[in-house]
Amino acid sequence: MRQLPEADRDAIRLAQDPNFPRLLKQITATGGCSHPVHLSGSTTTLDGTTGEILSHYDTGHEPGERLLVRCRNRRATVCPGCSRLHAGDTFHLVRAGLLGGKNVPDTVRHRPRLFVTLTAPSFGPVHRAGELCRPRRDGGTCDHGRPLGCGAIHASDAPVVGQPLCVDCYDYTGHVLWHAHASKLWDRFVIDIRRRLASSVGLVQSHFAQHARLSFARVAEYQKRAAVHVHAVVRLDGPNGPDDQPPTWGTAEVLTDAVHAAARRVLVRTAYSRAVGELVLRWGVQVDARPLHADGDGPDDDAVAAYVAKYVTKGASETGAGTDHPLTTWADIESAAVSEHVRNLMRACWRLGGLPEFGPLRLRSWAHTLGYRGHILTKSRAYSTTYAALRAQRARHMGHADMPDTVTERHWRYIGSGHTPGAALIAAGVAEDIATNREIARDEREVPR
Repeated sequence: MRQLPEADRDAIRLAQDPNFPRLLKQITATGGCSHPVHLSGSTTTLDGTTGEILSHYDTGHEPGERLLVRCRNRRATVCPGCSRLHAGDTFHLVRAGLLGGKNVPDTVRHRPRLFVTLTAPSFGPVHRAGELCRPRRDGGTCDHGRPLGCGAIHASDAPVVGQPLCVDCYDYTGHVLWHAHASKLWDRFVIDIRRRLASSVGLVQSHFAQHARLSFARVAEYQKRAAVHVHAVVRLDGPNGPDDQPPTWGTAEVLTDAVHAAARRVLVRTAYSRAVGELVLRWGVQVDARPLHADGDGPDDDAVAAYVAKYVTKGASETGAGTDHPLTTWADIESAAVSEHVRNLMRACWRLGGLPEFGPLRLRSWAHTLGYRGHILTKSRAYSTTYAALRAQRARHMGHADMPDTVTERHWRYIGSGHTPGAALIAAGVAEDIATNREIARDEREVPR
């Protein structure tokens, strides 16, 4: 007789356990989290005036004497359930800065707002989709005798798209160091936008904050060539942020000009290295800044928020530009399931990470992301709400928040993480059911009545 798979046998064992209903309730409460954190401890809520115990919870009566809580990993490749929750929070965070809500006034929709895309510079010719991959008319070749085109017209999803035409010509060192300094380049870009806005209207640069405030939310995305580019919502407010109207000179046109000028001007210099010299790092020549209009003329605000939310859940392995887990040895790089182009970038991280002048960049620790050290999503403080505020609001809605005039004593400790094979199978089913129910609810909302 054919034996059932281990996961199925374990699921049957769990289902026969008297504590299974409570275990299923815990798994459901985590949204089918793939890798939940196990906690042991208790929570006691007391009346702040009398000291009377209002409620007490202890994991001693739970299955395995533990409570499962979400891992909160944003990557869909690691935890589909938590990534969907993170995507929802990101959508509301970005949307609030575009249209208002979540304690942001709805007047922000009438402010000067841009959807900006900044790209990495070229590090060498690569295979491109469509006409761009045809060889030059003069049949040019690189210094290594390889043609500067492959003569084929590639589909956009062809595996070769984004791969170097000549590996020996490709600047892997520049690519990795650009990634490592991309966040600093963004910071200088934002500072220069403020400077250019001030100078364009005759303000002393140090007085800009007294007249206007620049807010943003940005997301990093890997292109086919495994180079990060940035999408950002940029908004101009008055000096007090979203509650304040911008000055009369603050228009979308003025903001657009400042964005293009700053993208062309700003640069970051790397530390000098005897091995590679000093590199000057800039944004790529492709810069896009599209005004977002409240009347719907231009990119749709909800579509922009949905795009950002969708991308933040993608893991490095899903985009083909790295792995979701750190690489601790050279052997990890050699065995990683990535393209040879990405492997070369990882190798460059490892080699450069061994040079003392690049020690502060921690390139070996970030080899799995090809040297990019920034968060996938970052925002300025005044752009909109925060993830913490959204989670607190959800906790209040679920009845998990502290009540007023009470004192809560918590004693918790970490005791493990993950699922048994059977519990993992059950959690995957719960996560799939939740996703299906959300899709059905969304479809019902979109059907005209």
